[in-house]
Amino acid sequence: MPPLNSFNGNNCGDIICSLGSQTPSTPSDLSQPQGGAGGGGGTVTGSSGGGSVKPKFTCPHYAQKMLLNLNALRLDSRFCDVEIKVGGGTTVHAHRAVLSASSAYFEAMFRPELGLSEGKQRTVTLHSIRADILELLVDFIYTGQIEIEQSNVQELLAAADMLQVPEVVDGCCEYLCRELHSTNALGILRFAEAHNCRQLADVAANFVHSNFPKVALEDELLDIPHTLLVKVISSEALRVDSESQVFNAALRWIQHDVVPRRQYVFEILSHVRIALVPVGLIDQAITDCRDVSLKIALRSVRKDLTSRRGQLVPLRVCPRVCAKKSIYVIGGSRREQSAGWTPTDWIFESVIKYDIFRCEWIESAPMEIGRILPGVAALGGKIYVIGGERGSQILANGEVFDTQNNNWEPMAPMNVPRCEFGLCTLGGTLYAMGGWIGEDIGGSIECYDPMKNAWRMVGDLPEPKFSMGVVSFEGLIYIVGGCNNHSRYLTDLISYNPVTNEWTKLARMPTARCSMGVAILDRHLYVVGGNSSQQEVLRTVERYSFDEDKWSMVSPMTVRRSSPAVAAADGLLYVAGGDQPCEINFYRAQITISSFECFDPITDQWKVCPDLPTSRSEAGAVVV
Repeated sequence: MPPLNSFNGNNCGDIICSLGSQTPSTPSDLSQPQGGAGGGGGTVTGSSGGGSVKPKFTCPHYAQKMLLNLNALRLDSRFCDVEIKVGGGTTVHAHRAVLSASSAYFEAMFRPELGLSEGKQRTVTLHSIRADILELLVDFIYTGQIEIEQSNVQELLAAADMLQVPEVVDGCCEYLCRELHSTNALGILRFAEAHNCRQLADVAANFVHSNFPKVALEDELLDIPHTLLVKVISSEALRVDSESQVFNAALRWIQHDVVPRRQYVFEILSHVRIALVPVGLIDQAITDCRDVSLKIALRSVRKDLTSRRGQLVPLRVCPRVCAKKSIYVIGGSRREQSAGWTPTDWIFESVIKYDIFRCEWIESAPMEIGRILPGVAALGGKIYVIGGERGSQILANGEVFDTQNNNWEPMAPMNVPRCEFGLCTLGGTLYAMGGWIGEDIGGSIECYDPMKNAWRMVGDLPEPKFSMGVVSFEGLIYIVGGCNNHSRYLTDLISYNPVTNEWTKLARMPTARCSMGVAILDRHLYVVGGNSSQQEVLRTVERYSFDEDKWSMVSPMTVRRSSPAVAAADGLLYVAGGDQPCEINFYRAQITISSFECFDPITDQWKVCPDLPTSRSEAGAVVV
């Protein structure tokens, strides 16, 4: 299994097995009383009158004292009646009664009526446990304490499971829960199932389902048995951005060892929602395939799909329960040529969502406060809308939207009021940075902890900025374009590591721009529209490869737009609303548009989608 990385598991039980850390230094400590005078520090309970209940003396430290003294006897080899030998010739001395009281395995081994030979032997040999692991387990039996770490957790759990010491099994499970990561989650799941650790298996499976796009890219996926692959990809709980991610994972597993695995191709693909996979992606897979048998099978699947027969693979079109399905467009403003408006009329409190499978817009519960240019992010299944501007007031407050209950609740305000700033999620927290903070450009960074409902300042940008794009990807925060004190349009791309507080300059964006939309799709950062240094509103779209540190152009949008709402879902890039220039009585103005379109990176083409219910710009977009 690959090295374990840190993960804060939410479903791991708190397991505390500590019977004290005091160990007598010599056997002479056995005679020393614990506590005060009378050897106890105990209490007397019961009737003080003439009742029938007799008083009982209780010493709370007695069991701990006796266990510590038994361990001192063991370490001094006094009264030991069994020797346990393991590989390498190591011998561990112990007391049968103590081992039997702690382990059902030893209790059965030493029980006379079962007639096992070990019950009469002075020396017992265990062949399948390492010497250091046995010593740790025996130490735990006598002290209730054990050091669980990355180097011993797997063998410790296996040995504790064999010797039936459930407390150590639980401790190892809790440790592995905390260490879950995309690089080891499948290995931990297999390990838990092999040792019947149900709670650990459930937590590991939940992690795999919730982080499947990342888990599917790791090498562990290539080594799992086909039964586990089927179990994983058939789950309704897979939280994927696109069914294409499931298709790619299945194909990657098959092609890793294609000769013995191609026999499972139809069984495996039957658990992929093929009807939700773009035909172009299947065509690309057929083109890239080097195995003739697999190529024929994929062609059969494609023909089955396009002919709508459904004989080889089900043609289910219902997305998975936990798949991302809706794009929320929140806040913003409306300025139309035919209508007069006042500052309060064109600020939206309303929230609309687009169901990407039904291709329709639906009204959601409105915010308490209308906002333009707010920060919008999704975290823990909830939508956070923070800051922005209303009239001439720059806001610090925020609201949280529960998508399940369709209601808004207030949250703690930022330390600094901001609009046109960057907001993103990373590591279970929100990061807000830069923006307009009154009459100045802000450079500070603050972090929000949803568990504490509190913000704290964590650092500063290399220089104050606003109107830039901000996203997070694989532990880093990326900031692109925008404006600073010296330039209205920037090409900069920099990354920030919140752990080391380090900034890194990356390849510059070819087109200087601000007021653009940004989103991440298929390991690329897309930068959409915006305003350029030539004072024009852009149609152009460029993308940055995180793997290659390289920019490339893609097909332009069907219309120009600045300040659009942009989001990625189901393998597509969606762009909603925005501003366009318009001449009104010889005066150049920006009016809002209702245009909505999506980009397919496989075909490099844009497709027109149903318009927004009303024109809207300077809004935020998020996928839940």
